[in-house]
Amino acid sequence: MRILIIGGTGIISTGITRLLIERGDDVVLYNRGLRRSLVEGNYTTITGDRKEFSSFENQMQEAGTFDCVIDMVCYLPEEAESAVRAFKGRTGQYIFCSTVDVYTKPAAAYPITESAERLPSEKFPYAYNKARCEELLFAAHERGDLVVTSIRPGHTYGEGGNNLLHALGQGNYHVDRLKKGQPIIVHGNGTSFWPTCHRDDVSVAFVGAIGNEKAKGRGYHVAGEEWMTWEGYHQGLAEAIGAKAPEFVHIPTDVLVRIAPQEAYLTEVNFHYNNLFDNTAAREDLGFRVTIPWVEGARRTVKWLEENGKLEKSGDFPLYDRIIEAWRQAVGNLTRVD
Repeated sequence: MRILIIGGTGIISTGITRLLIERGDDVVLYNRGLRRSLVEGNYTTITGDRKEFSSFENQMQEAGTFDCVIDMVCYLPEEAESAVRAFKGRTGQYIFCSTVDVYTKPAAAYPITESAERLPSEKFPYAYNKARCEELLFAAHERGDLVVTSIRPGHTYGEGGNNLLHALGQGNYHVDRLKKGQPIIVHGNGTSFWPTCHRDDVSVAFVGAIGNEKAKGRGYHVAGEEWMTWEGYHQGLAEAIGAKAPEFVHIPTDVLVRIAPQEAYLTEVNFHYNNLFDNTAAREDLGFRVTIPWVEGARRTVKWLEENGKLEKSGDFPLYDRIIEAWRQAVGNLTRVD
């Protein structure tokens, strides 16, 4: 099969590209050429910027037809509209990389299934725009312009990216904190759920959707199945690097957001909600399975970061300790109320 991946060098894209090459597909990547691919093998790259809509659409016209297009970097409604123009009548299937964040938070019931309401808050533009993209693309499917499948990954991590998380967002300096036995901030009481999934497992779902009649016109979420709390997430990471059990500092989410609004943004709009998903549909239709446990996947990811000089130092992020000190002083000044 001739398959186009728009993107192709990101975390999930790397896993998909590797699987497709292994099974012998004719793989074409489309990206800006700014990030080196970690995949070895026989594939073609077209260089361009999909945000330059006219140029992108002309390039796709020149590229010919594809059995399947996998769009990993469509984030805005206007990009989805461009994709419909670019691939109408020119691909057998269009697979959209969406996100579990399209579901309403908090959910009405857990675990979340694909029938759950999808009305994310406008305060979370990434999620809001992904949901709008889905609406446009499924409307195109109903019109017969594209055959659409939407894959909604949960948090995905793995070798090749800096995507380990904590209550103050992204970056990996909390790994250094764990190694040094320094306190770790968790929002609330640390018991909201945050499953995560290695990219090698998530990639299987994308490949399993290609040419799959059951998947056409449908959306699937593919998320972690180790239902870890945020405390459990950090405890697993500590185990993966051979560190002792973490010392946690619990700070209410609203207080954390007030102290550090920019750093705690993701905690406000996402992390403090429970993220629990029923993967039955993806397991049955796409062959999705979680095969890489968090501790093993974290060990592999940290090893890659170390080998590539990408581990951050906790001392370069002094705000973290200032937040802890401010919270401890505030709590220390509290007195008993009779």
